Amino acid sequence: MAKIQKSVEIIDVGPRDGLQNESEILDVSTKVAFISKLCDAGLKRIEAVSFVNPKRVPQMADAEEVFAALPVDDGVTYIGLVLNQRGLDRALAVGCKEVNYALVASDTFSQKNQGTTVEQAVNVYENIAAEAKKSGVRCSLTISTAFGCPFQGEVPAEQVTRLVERVAGNDTYEIALADTIGCAVPSQVADLFSAVMEIAPNANFRAHFHNTRNTGLANCYAAVEAGVGSIDASVGGIGGCPFAPRATGNVPSEDLVYMLTRMGIETGIRNDKLIETGEWIGEQLGHAVPAMIGKAGVFPPVELEA
Repeated sequence: MAKIQKSVEIIDVGPRDGLQNESEILDVSTKVAFISKLCDAGLKRIEAVSFVNPKRVPQMADAEEVFAALPVDDGVTYIGLVLNQRGLDRALAVGCKEVNYALVASDTFSQKNQGTTVEQAVNVYENIAAEAKKSGVRCSLTISTAFGCPFQGEVPAEQVTRLVERVAGNDTYEIALADTIGCAVPSQVADLFSAVMEIAPNANFRAHFHNTRNTGLANCYAAVEAGVGSIDASVGGIGGCPFAPRATGNVPSEDLVYMLTRMGIETGIRNDKLIETGEWIGEQLGHAVPAMIGKAGVFPPVELEA
């Protein structure tokens, strides 16, 4: 592990990517309590809301109300997802300091998810990123279906690297490669991140994996080994993409923190509080969460460490 970091930043996407795939729609106060618990556990970047069409994603219909009620903490960045100019305008209006745009790597899914071709989406992103920068707002980019598309199958690595080459620049704070349908394997993760890092050596890269086929945690390991310093995860492992068939389950934040901590990699997160939050959000949603550490417990057990 020649490129292993001493620390890894974890971005919890549970309040957005987690809740958007749940049938239970939580009220504003519960969402704010959820995000507050993540802050209390030590998360410094949280994907809090989504400024998208409420008719398509009703779970995110109250984005402005949630954002306005979030606890003020200069050390925490709340991220809002935007997919178009209208979304950016809404984010700027409530004082959002970081927005994330999802650029799909495959045309069929891009049409289904955002109603645009990939080329059209790139143009939209470039305009959004430029305007965000003018407003003093960080703009990050997630390249969705970077490892495979539910409608077109394999996505060639060259397709992803070409997109990275186009969007890597001063207006882009960070680029995430996302396994939207949870089909990636560690060797693929290592190869693709190595390729994009070679093309854009000065860019900040992030990883986003779904655990649909139970490879999410292994893919996180491969990303860290490749030199990726930031990883998305969702407390409890809740979530997925409502527009991708069977794309359920993000990598559980508490399971990822456990693995990294046992590897000697700092995250700055208290896993006991994260485990409690995962169990709590499961109660709010009315079902058990898929995260494993809450079920098995950390090792060594707390009583043995005392």
